[in-house]
Amino acid sequence: MGTKTADETGAETGAEATTDEEKVNAGTIGEVTETEDTDAEDTDAEDTGAEAVEVVTKGEEAGASGVGQGAGAVVSAALGLVSLTGGWIGTVAAARETLVGQLQTSSSANVATQIKEVYGDAWQTTALWSGLFALLALVVGVVVLALPAFGTPGRPQAAWIKSVAWGGVVLGVIGLLLAVLKYTDALLGLPSAG
Repeated sequence: MGTKTADETGAETGAEATTDEEKVNAGTIGEVTETEDTDAEDTDAEDTGAEAVEVVTKGEEAGASGVGQGAGAVVSAALGLVSLTGGWIGTVAAARETLVGQLQTSSSANVATQIKEVYGDAWQTTALWSGLFALLALVVGVVVLALPAFGTPGRPQAAWIKSVAWGGVVLGVIGLLLAVLKYTDALLGLPSAG
């Protein structure tokens, strides 16, 4: 609880200061040295941070093209699936065509005309929209598969992207074929009235 002597203080700080002036100088030098060390560490940390940002940016550029191609492949497959199952827009267009057919057909028209106007046009409208979705699936799938030829050489496309894009292309071809067959009445044509 008493006062410390110069030797005790020197032993505490690791310096052998004997006078008050040497104690102050030793403490100031220690502080300056610590400050300089801290500044050097901050500069190193800033340099490392800049390098890390540079590496992350390069990684994002490399992954960005893969993300776009993957999204394109998934969109292609989804459009191909919609072309086979029918979409909301095709259903609405067919219902509208049915309503138009009912409004334009008089009650005195023969049965064949009523079937064609009310059901045939709606069937063809559904086939038309399915064909449009199939064509879009086919185009998007082919573009995704062709992109690596125009991209960075030596950077292969991920296997899952190729698989999904090929799936979209195949679904698009099948959907387009079925749409043409439905539109031309070669597949599930309208029944004859007489």
